[in-house]
Amino acid sequence: MYGIGILKGLGVTLKHFVETYVDDFRWLGKRYYNEEAYAVRQGPKATGIFTVQYPEEKLIIPENFRYLPFILYEEKDDGSIEDRCTSCGICPKICPPQCIWIVRSNDPETGRPIPAPTEFFIDIDICMSCGLCAEYCPFDAIKMDHVFEIASYERMEHHILNKEQLSKPVSYYSSIQPKNFRREEEARVAKEAAKAAKKKEREAKKAAS
Repeated sequence: MYGIGILKGLGVTLKHFVETYVDDFRWLGKRYYNEEAYAVRQGPKATGIFTVQYPEEKLIIPENFRYLPFILYEEKDDGSIEDRCTSCGICPKICPPQCIWIVRSNDPETGRPIPAPTEFFIDIDICMSCGLCAEYCPFDAIKMDHVFEIASYERMEHHILNKEQLSKPVSYYSSIQPKNFRREEEARVAKEAAKAAKKKEREAKKAAS
């Protein structure tokens, strides 16, 4: 009434405006390029401007943040790599916008399918980042990445990713999602131990008979 609310709002704006310069002086002009100052601004003691000054500053990405899929490969002790993906074809079928293409090939000697994709494509302009491909993959070969800075001027060259661009080592996955990786590894070890126990039990029964 009588413009008091407008004056109060302008007073809050003026307060933040002044505190921004005071805070800037406090950090000697480095409040946007200082990890300690950034932590203070993101906490309850923040004063002045609260806006994150991207790209100089970036919010911490949560572990379960998902953007684009990528495929994993194992790094062997001899320096070789082994794809986790077996080109089973579940991910293209489950993908809602149908943005995944897999090219399979057969062994020229046996004629049997090779359990690894010859080519793997994802159109990231179509991908809706739902994560269903990663959720339904029976081999834990697909995970969701934290990379979100993908702007470019050329769609065909930069936005249709091939197998080489999508492939990343398991060590990368463990670095961006350590808790999920640790949980999955524990489950995998338990599963392998259960299989070994059943095998040992079968061998014991066979020997006894």
